[in-house]
Amino acid sequence: MDRRHRKKLPTLWLMTDERVDTAALLAAAMRLPKGRGGIVFRHYRTEPMARRALFEVLRKIARRQRLVLMLAGPVRDAVAWQADGAHGRDARRADRLLLRSRAVHDGREAAAARRAGVDLCFVSPLFPTRSHVGAKILGRVRFAALARQVDAPVMALGGVRRGHRPMLRGIGADGWAAIDGLTA
Repeated sequence: MDRRHRKKLPTLWLMTDERVDTAALLAAAMRLPKGRGGIVFRHYRTEPMARRALFEVLRKIARRQRLVLMLAGPVRDAVAWQADGAHGRDARRADRLLLRSRAVHDGREAAAARRAGVDLCFVSPLFPTRSHVGAKILGRVRFAALARQVDAPVMALGGVRRGHRPMLRGIGADGWAAIDGLTA
């Protein structure tokens, strides 16, 4: 990851998910705004070789489109896979410049993110979402309260779509992330 991403983090993030057809996922990655978007590669349940192969395809797209590409998992894997950052609870530092992000669902996780000194947080779920059916949603008021507890840029996640953008700044979000909102 180069220093230009530290200065201006993307405000639009694509979260990968096994539910999404690979062609739709790749098309969504290609539609992200050149030089202003990011991808958090998850695919936790994908067989390891297939997971790495898909990551490499997305890495080529990310380089061509000047996107930030984060790998969900340990920092050591993000370094080995040449990702721009690591997403998850691993609080270790890397030997090279590497972004770190975390998911924040409650005050306890906001405090952990502060202690870890992460570069950005994905606060969720703002609205109902197909990836976590039945999960308790934050809604606008609880989202805003939780966003105030985070010391890093906040990305709204969970049922967020382009039409929500005007409302996000008012509840403390610096940007947004989606699965279905960018792939459907």
